[in-house]
Amino acid sequence: MRRVVVDMQNTLFADAISTALKNFDAEFYVCQSEKPEKTTDLCSCTQADILIMEVTAYIPWRMEERMKIRDEVKAENPGCKVVLVVDENTEHKLADRVRQAKKDGLIDNFIYGSVSATYLSAVIDAL
Repeated sequence: MRRVVVDMQNTLFADAISTALKNFDAEFYVCQSEKPEKTTDLCSCTQADILIMEVTAYIPWRMEERMKIRDEVKAENPGCKVVLVVDENTEHKLADRVRQAKKDGLIDNFIYGSVSATYLSAVIDAL
């Protein structure tokens, strides 16, 4: 069983990701964080293997806040993979920052919000 925590601003998007992962592989156990402030605790309680977080231009989903959560999660569970999701169509500069975070080794992967559910699931499965 692979444990995944999903932290998204958009609840419908979070539901879609959760459903896509469960449909892709029944071995995914997906939990959704209700608030970014609870994400670190949820990752700790579930012993998450993967954390998927949406990054936006708005507090508390900004890059700075997301990297702080990443640091907290990695301090407790260094093996947890961190994946950021960003809308490359409306957030061009933010998408560049997320891509750079991957290049710098700060995150394990990133996904653009426009990808298909199948592709997203395959990327998460490959981690």
